[in-house]
Amino acid sequence: MAVDLPSLMTSLKARFGDDVLGHAVFREQYVVRIRRGANLPLLRFLRDDAGFDMLTDVTCVDSLSLPQDMQADYPERFAVVYQLYSVPHNERLRVKAYVPEEPCEIDSVTPLWEAANWGEREVYDMYGVVFKGHPDLKRILMPDGYEGHPLRKDYPLKGRGERDRFQKYTEIPPR
Repeated sequence: MAVDLPSLMTSLKARFGDDVLGHAVFREQYVVRIRRGANLPLLRFLRDDAGFDMLTDVTCVDSLSLPQDMQADYPERFAVVYQLYSVPHNERLRVKAYVPEEPCEIDSVTPLWEAANWGEREVYDMYGVVFKGHPDLKRILMPDGYEGHPLRKDYPLKGRGERDRFQKYTEIPPR
């Protein structure tokens, strides 16, 4: 039996009130828009009570240079996006939690899904969103001493000269 997503949207709004900013349907997939402070309790409810037992992805959107007609959907600069899947019901659900530029932080959902660990680290590394309560929040793609967050829309397209400063290897290191 499939999840009754329209009823679920009504339940979320009733249970979480103003923390649910709205929902939309795009290509038959529901998207729930929420405030950042509601991410942990709302996602726990979706996991425990609505059957969305699998987190398939955590990513981020920087809305700094979105077209004017799309900016109304982004009340804050960043949206941390959680892709959920319900194995028993074969349903997908996207949750967007909006995070301001300052302070650029949101609660970690690793207590709910271990699968969030590396996705949150990637978002931290590429966008600079800090996940409070994350067990090991550190860079995962960029070198430890790297300054900046390359997927932010205000990051220079050609970088800040990083290629010239990376250590160059001229020999294959021994095994």
